[in-house]
Amino acid sequence: MPVGFDIGNSSCFVAVARQGGIETIDNEYSSRNTPAFVSFNEKNRSIGVSAKNQCITNLKNTVSVFKRFIGRKFTDPFVQQELTDFPKPYKVEQGKNGEILIKVQYLEGEQQFTPEQMMAALLTKLKQISEAGLKTKVVDVVVSVPTFFTDIERRAMLNSCEVAGLNCMKVMNDSTAAALGYGIYKQDLPAETEKAKNVVFVDIGYCSLQVAIVAFHKTKLKVLATNFDPCLGGRNFDKILADYFQQDFKERYKVDAGKNMKARLRLETECERLKKLMSANTQSIPINIECFMDDKDVTGRMDRTQFEELSAGLLQRIETVFQTLLENSKMSTSDLAAVEIVGGSSRVPSIKSLVQKVFGIEPSTTLNADEAVARGCSLQNAILNPTFRVRDFSINDAQPYSITLSWQATMEEDSSMELFPKYHMIPMSKVLTFYRTEPFQLEAKYTHKNDVPIPDTNIGKFQVSKIEKPKNEDSAKVKVKVRVNQNGIFTVNSATLSETIEQEEQDSKAEEQSMDVDAEKKQAEEEGKTPEGEQKPEVNGETEMQTDQPETPEKTDNDEKKEENAAGDKKSEKKSEEKKKKKVKKIDLPIEAFVPEMSKKEINDLVEKENQMIMADKLEKERADAKNAVEEYVYDMRDKLSEAYEPFVKEA
Repeated sequence: MPVGFDIGNSSCFVAVARQGGIETIDNEYSSRNTPAFVSFNEKNRSIGVSAKNQCITNLKNTVSVFKRFIGRKFTDPFVQQELTDFPKPYKVEQGKNGEILIKVQYLEGEQQFTPEQMMAALLTKLKQISEAGLKTKVVDVVVSVPTFFTDIERRAMLNSCEVAGLNCMKVMNDSTAAALGYGIYKQDLPAETEKAKNVVFVDIGYCSLQVAIVAFHKTKLKVLATNFDPCLGGRNFDKILADYFQQDFKERYKVDAGKNMKARLRLETECERLKKLMSANTQSIPINIECFMDDKDVTGRMDRTQFEELSAGLLQRIETVFQTLLENSKMSTSDLAAVEIVGGSSRVPSIKSLVQKVFGIEPSTTLNADEAVARGCSLQNAILNPTFRVRDFSINDAQPYSITLSWQATMEEDSSMELFPKYHMIPMSKVLTFYRTEPFQLEAKYTHKNDVPIPDTNIGKFQVSKIEKPKNEDSAKVKVKVRVNQNGIFTVNSATLSETIEQEEQDSKAEEQSMDVDAEKKQAEEEGKTPEGEQKPEVNGETEMQTDQPETPEKTDNDEKKEENAAGDKKSEKKSEEKKKKKVKKIDLPIEAFVPEMSKKEINDLVEKENQMIMADKLEKERADAKNAVEEYVYDMRDKLSEAYEPFVKEA
């Protein structure tokens, strides 16, 4: 079944594409929303709803918002800002290699986990939910990631999927997934020959803001431009309310929630509820918390106007993101046909007003704000699944950051090139030609440091080896194919050495040589086949490379007989004594990638640990179910002793 996971910082959704349409799967609590929480106990771990229910009672061992940490180092300014602005109740420390470690009390003592392990645990839970709902094993999934995720973060998400026993067919950008769910069911989209319908998608989640302009035709969508603020989401509005009431309670009740993590969490929970109520009501809304601190009950009030005044700074940041998107896309509001808003925090009235102010269009809520991304992911899975029939609809995403490739240059060439500019269509491959006499290294990095939300702009290094200077030429011709794949990850797909060689063709070996030519032709034809997903310019370039030197035609039987009859002729003997034939020999070169991702051994070790934790959870669940069954039996028998079995009971 084509399954899609929407992995959020606060909540997750699972959707499946069936013959009758797309369904969102309920969890064991009959809720479609599965919180992104993992809680650790002495005997097992809890994930999802049960984990969130323990965020107060099991404060220091309940982990949330760990998606912000995957693929990052502890010293990353982004991580440090996260820990400063939103302090965590659990321990976050630096590992020996600079990685992030989350420390909790689990089983018989303190244990440490990486954010990737936490993500794998959450993915395991979503896998179990989908398997329980579908009554079948789930392996192939499409998982959502924010548009601003970099190469290293996308690789980390793929690693987490592998640890959870999932085959991630694609990591899909949130905005693109929402756009797919919107476009594939629209009946009024223009034909290929007509002007595209441009739609803005605004996705405001718990921690981040993402916007995109997407062009639609009947059979395809193309992402034209994207913009985002990774540190602006619904929780920022909650924080403003919590900070206000924390100061208010400090002045009126002499209690400081900033010094007590449990009190602060309770306050933030109430402020989130207050924010939702103010979105639906204009009048003043009360907030009441019993036994807040020092056995004191606290109360307060706020209305929407006051809330918008407090949030003025955040609203200005949102407006800037919208304006920058229009500038980057070089489009005016008259070019836009609609604006769709999704995300859990999109219901705030002031945000809707901003959308209408900047884009000049009233925001539409055609899509389910919470489930749109998960539904789009399941549709993408169905498109990728060969056993599932979906109408033709192609997806062309956009590269959010420009990528530059650099190398050790010779005297005649440049040392770097911007291969994939910002908003370049992906997936996409390009072929580069190098002339080398020895192994060389390619280094990929993001071009503009200020555009990327990570301190290290390096993507990876790729070593091309086993290159030797050819006998008859000054240098070897090496064609390197680089690609940004459908996951938004940069790779060096292949490196091919093309060597022109001269072979001697003697009359006595004419038949044998003819066989060699046939084999060479067959090989060239096979190599000239168009790989799936390749772009036409690259295929043409490779074909030209293969046919640079024309092949010598094969000898016929008549030619051989004529040569034999003219054996006595000195002139013919001189011509047939030796012939030289030029061929293009293609050799695949080994490529060693040095990219920041887990090794196979590390993944296998984490898979083993995850399986051990799954077994521990299963055993504890079976033990709890058995205890409940015994208790149920005791109560049932007690009732029957005084009713159905009463005639058979004798007093001792």
